[in-house]
Amino acid sequence: MNTYYKKYIPYLFLLPAMVLLFVFFFIPFIQTFFISMKDYSSDIYTPIFVGLINYKVLLHSKEFYTSLLNTFLFLFMTVPFLTIFPLIVAIFINQKLKGINIYKVLIYLPVVVSIVAVAIAFKWLYAQEGILNYFLNLINLKSIGWLTDTSFSMLSVALVTIYKGIGYYMMIYLSSLMGVPKDLYEAADVDGADILTKHMTVSIPHIMPTIALVVTVSSISALKVFAEIYVMTKGGPLNSTKTIVYYIYERAFENLDLSLASCASVILLFIILVFSLINISFFENKRYKL
Repeated sequence: MNTYYKKYIPYLFLLPAMVLLFVFFFIPFIQTFFISMKDYSSDIYTPIFVGLINYKVLLHSKEFYTSLLNTFLFLFMTVPFLTIFPLIVAIFINQKLKGINIYKVLIYLPVVVSIVAVAIAFKWLYAQEGILNYFLNLINLKSIGWLTDTSFSMLSVALVTIYKGIGYYMMIYLSSLMGVPKDLYEAADVDGADILTKHMTVSIPHIMPTIALVVTVSSISALKVFAEIYVMTKGGPLNSTKTIVYYIYERAFENLDLSLASCASVILLFIILVFSLINISFFENKRYKL
C-alpha cells in the first residue's frame, strides 16, 4: 500500500465513533441550541425566534438556581466518597486472599442491577414504616422521614448512587492497580515501608490518571443524576432534591416549556465541560508533581 494512504488508516478506525458522535451528540446539541432561542408559548409548531431572551429568563429563575445548587450539593455528597472508598476496596481486593472472587462478585453485583430497581428497593427501606425506621424504633429512636424531610432527602438519594457506583469504580481502580509493577512494592518492603506508605508512594502515583478518570466520570454522572430523583422523590420535598436534569425533564415534558428546557440543557453541557477540564488539568498536574 502507498505510504501516502497509510497515514489515513487510523482515521478509518476513528470514523465509526466520529459518525456516532456527530449523529447522537453534535446534531442534537445544535438543534437544542436553536430551540433554546425560540419561543414555543404561543404555538409549539410555529415558534418565534427570540434570541437570547430565554437565557435571560432562565437566569432570573429562582427554581433554576435551586436545582443548580441541589445538583452541586449532590455532587459534593457523592464524588468524594465514590473516589476514595472504591480505591480502598480495590486495594483490599487486589491482595491474595481466599475467596477473593466471591468478594468481587458481591461488590460488583449492584452495578448490574437496574438503577430503577435499586431506587425502588431503597424507597421501601426509607418508607415511614420501612426497615430503617423499624430498627430505629427498636432502640427507642424517633422515625426519620428519609424522603419526606428536607434535611435527609438529598442524603438518602445520594446513598443510592454511592451504593450503585462503588463496584463500578472499584473495577476501574482494580484494573489499574494490577498494572503497577510488583518490583516497586518489593522495593518498598525492603525499605521498611508500612502498608499505608507503600500505597501512598507506589500505588497512588501510578494510578493518578485513573483517579482523574474516576473523579471526572463520577462528577459527570452526579451532574446528570435523574433516575434516582424521578423514582424516589420527584424533586421533593419542597424542591430539596430537584436537580438540573430533573428540572429540564419537568420543563420539557410536564410543562411543555421547550425553550427553557433547552436553555438549561445548553448551560448544563457547558458546566460539565468546564468541570471536566478543571478535573483533568488538576490531576494531570498532580500526576507529574508526585
